[in-house]
Amino acid sequence: MTTIFEKIVPVTLEEEMKSSYIDYAMSVIVARALPDVRDGLKPVHRRVLFGMHELGLAYNRPYKKSARIVGEVLGKYHPHGDSAVYDTMVRMVQDFSLRYPLVDGQGNFGSIDGDSPAAMRYTEARLARISEEMLRDLDKNTVDFGPNFDDSLQEPLVLPSYLPNLLVNGSSGIAVGMATNIPPHNLNEVIDGLVALIDNPKLTSADLMKYVKAPDFPTGGIIYGYEGVKEAYTTGRGRILLRAKANVETLKNDRENIIITEIPYQVNKSNLIEKIAELVREGKIDDISNIRDESDRDGLRIVIELKRDAQPTVVLNQLYKHTQMQVTFGVIMLALVHGVPKVLTLQEMMQHFLDHRMDVLIRRTKFELDAAEKRAHILEGYIIALDNIDEVIETIKKSKDVETAKNNLMKRFKLSEIQAKAILDMRLQRLTGLERKKIEDEYKETIKLIEKLRGILDSEKKRKQIIKEELIALKERYGDERRTDIIKDYKEFSLEDIIAEEDVVVTISHQGFIKRFPVSGYRKQARGGKGVTGVGTKEDDFIEHMFVASTHQYILFFTDRGRCYWLKVHEIPEGGRTARGRSIVNLLEKDKEENITAFVAVKEFRDDQYLIMVTEQGTVKKTVLSAYGNVRKGGINAINLVPGDKLIEVKMTDGNNDIVIGTRNGFAIRFHEKDVRDMGRTATGVRGIKLVKGDKVVGLLVIRHPQTSVLVVTEKGYGKRSDINDYRITKRGGKGVITVKTTDKVGKMIAMMEVVDKDELVIISTQGMVIRQSVKDIRVMGRNTQGVRVIRLNEGDSIADIARVIPEDEDVNGNGNGNGKSSNGELI
Repeated sequence: MTTIFEKIVPVTLEEEMKSSYIDYAMSVIVARALPDVRDGLKPVHRRVLFGMHELGLAYNRPYKKSARIVGEVLGKYHPHGDSAVYDTMVRMVQDFSLRYPLVDGQGNFGSIDGDSPAAMRYTEARLARISEEMLRDLDKNTVDFGPNFDDSLQEPLVLPSYLPNLLVNGSSGIAVGMATNIPPHNLNEVIDGLVALIDNPKLTSADLMKYVKAPDFPTGGIIYGYEGVKEAYTTGRGRILLRAKANVETLKNDRENIIITEIPYQVNKSNLIEKIAELVREGKIDDISNIRDESDRDGLRIVIELKRDAQPTVVLNQLYKHTQMQVTFGVIMLALVHGVPKVLTLQEMMQHFLDHRMDVLIRRTKFELDAAEKRAHILEGYIIALDNIDEVIETIKKSKDVETAKNNLMKRFKLSEIQAKAILDMRLQRLTGLERKKIEDEYKETIKLIEKLRGILDSEKKRKQIIKEELIALKERYGDERRTDIIKDYKEFSLEDIIAEEDVVVTISHQGFIKRFPVSGYRKQARGGKGVTGVGTKEDDFIEHMFVASTHQYILFFTDRGRCYWLKVHEIPEGGRTARGRSIVNLLEKDKEENITAFVAVKEFRDDQYLIMVTEQGTVKKTVLSAYGNVRKGGINAINLVPGDKLIEVKMTDGNNDIVIGTRNGFAIRFHEKDVRDMGRTATGVRGIKLVKGDKVVGLLVIRHPQTSVLVVTEKGYGKRSDINDYRITKRGGKGVITVKTTDKVGKMIAMMEVVDKDELVIISTQGMVIRQSVKDIRVMGRNTQGVRVIRLNEGDSIADIARVIPEDEDVNGNGNGNGKSSNGELI
């Protein structure tokens, strides 16, 4: 009795995992996910086209059920899931997926909205006419065939592909450790490039870009910026910015609509519309009143209705920023070259296609030459037989069987076996005079064809000419206009490009409503006037802050808690003079408990400028402006405050100014800012003024001109100007001197600013009254006085804030044109 021992081979888990995974990875790379550089197809696409070709589904034949096609491909060539095959075929039908669809479908094959295609039992398909160019001459031994999965049939390993399919239709696929994403192109441009490359093989990718300008997507759109295209073509990798095509339509009532007619490649239209609606619901885009999808069989059309005062360009920019109306197409020009994945430049990709075309042409010519030589050989036999017809007949008659007759003919007339067999198969009708003439003519034509084919094989120049002619014929038959526009000189869109630079008054109410409106909204009045109604506020709300800034500036918002937030002036909603404005909470991500106490308008964050801050308890701090240049939406710490203290004022300086700090009880101190050393952004600062009990800081001045005067205003509408030289320079930390007598009649000091005669003031009361007047109407008087009335207030009203405006020019009547400009754009 013998025992059979099983052979057990020990294998380490690491080795087994390694070899198995490498086998899997190679299979995915070579036989699934990546296209061949020659025909631009992955195996599944190739099998679908070949299967349809085998079924005889030419463009001019009747459609067949998709299920029949899928069954053919599945059973013979592609042993995977039926959905994989059907999905592949569906994509080859969709004119929004392929620039030149390869399959002609009948029925529901899905939509740009992401709708699923109908089941394969309902839809029908046949090859598109352009697919002829992929499959042409497949029966002329132009490509290698290999066994299918069960060795029962042969399938092509690559298609002859007279069409530069990889470039014109593109490809995308994720393999293992690599991916490809080749954009589609315009056939006319690609063929122009190929023809140029045939004429001059030394052309580089940069040279070829004169012909192949950029990708051309089936859904159109606009390519923004050319650097990504250049990079993709010259290195094989690049990022292309693709935008939807939109235009602005003005209606009869002067309202404007944005009409989107083309969207970026592979963007789902219904998802795009849903995203826009979501942004409107969340309040991220305010100026859209309605969205409609008016797309039909004639084309795509999305209508975005805008509110009356909306700026279409601003809304468009927001849409590009927050939705898929702008996408980045990451180009990776990876394809299989001789079975090896390789990242290719534009020139390499085109050259590989031309090499394939040359190979196909040589093989086709050899096949045709072989066929022509065989035919000529038979025709030569016919001619010998016709010249000796009586003897041929006699020889055949005397032979006892076919084999003998064949041998006798070969011996008697020096014929080959093929010729003798052809003579024996010849019908008697070929003996007529007319038929004899046909044979002779055919023989002459065949000899000419043989010479021509041999000439093609002997001359590379002739072969190149043929490829060129075939490409040009392809262009004439299937070429079309470019769909995707190119904007080469593209810089990052900036709202400042479309927003006029002008000075605006920005107001913030006690309850945190903000708005902006032009300085020109106020007419100048004499001192003591009643003013005009400036802002509509709720009964329990009143205006707390106002300042002047340019629409192109940034505003740094500082809160009483020492935090800093960043905003552009043009991002503040514009309102009429009586509008309430918009809640600042929607614009800044600050805590509800934080109150904004100071603002600085900044054009750019420089190293030679500083921010001076003062707190309610008299602490002062100086920090370089550039430290605040990276402010985030959520804010940053601007100063470290001691418990119970509040940040109340921030100003910009150049490092060489005098500082004046004013208090509620009418005291002021003046010192040079060099007394305050430059500190880090989160430092606490040093003492600026020593306060008496119950007093607090209300103002901070940066003295820029020695001729200026200091204007102080009290809460009951009184103001006065004092010469700056009345305030002697001391060291920081002192008690200061009296700047205004704060009696019950005039009230406590609420504002302090540096002014000259040509300045103008805009004064606003807590009940929303606004007056604009010249500073020269307020006379200069001693420090220790009460001042004069600057605005006549209603019972119970008081001054909320005051800002200074410098008029640029005056009109002939001496009235300001309202195009004012603040000297530093700060709250003052």
